[in-house]
Amino acid sequence: MIRKIIKIDESKCNGCGACAKACHEGAIEMINGKAVLTREDYCDGLGDCLPACPTNAISFEIREASAYDEKAVLQAKKEKTPLPCGCPGTNSKRIVRETSIKTNSEAIDSQLSQWPVQIKLVPVNAPYFDGANLLVAADCTAYAYGSFHNDFIRNHVVIIGCPKLDECDYSRKLTDIISNNNIKSLTIVRMEVPCCGGIEIASKKALQDSGKFIPWRVVTISTDGRILD
Repeated sequence: MIRKIIKIDESKCNGCGACAKACHEGAIEMINGKAVLTREDYCDGLGDCLPACPTNAISFEIREASAYDEKAVLQAKKEKTPLPCGCPGTNSKRIVRETSIKTNSEAIDSQLSQWPVQIKLVPVNAPYFDGANLLVAADCTAYAYGSFHNDFIRNHVVIIGCPKLDECDYSRKLTDIISNNNIKSLTIVRMEVPCCGGIEIASKKALQDSGKFIPWRVVTISTDGRILD
């Protein structure tokens, strides 16, 4: 049918996710750091997402599109369980990757090379930081991404935290770790949920405050276990 529906200009999208949060129907998702209209039949054409967009990347257009399916929207909302931390719940019909339990002889070895791993617990001058490739990870990432040990922890010293649960600023501790040790590189792994932005901000601030110039990168994991960027 021909109807009014939103249009997202990817070139203007800065990946803030405000539109996805404003869309009460769940028609917009963040994919590879960009807002995408993934369900035309979930878009009611009212445009709650438009004023939420800080870059004016969203507009209306009249075109051929699937009809708005209110029943499907209501059903999808029922299947999502809101979490107390404010993170999006998991859809009960989401497809889970098939896995199998391995015997001890087939089990993949842990790549963890040091202990402790909690940011609040690690000593600033621990000897394992000398010459380390440092991995700062949100603690949910290892559960969401199945190959976390092999793809991220291998050949890294890992420290983890959750700014939502710890309710603290990690930047001072991370600054001391980077400043007082010969850190070779910094990898930050976070979840796509907004509260995980705290660990990315703290890590970037620590690197800046340390005055050091080392290679760094940020990797974002989706709630269904995909690498987004």
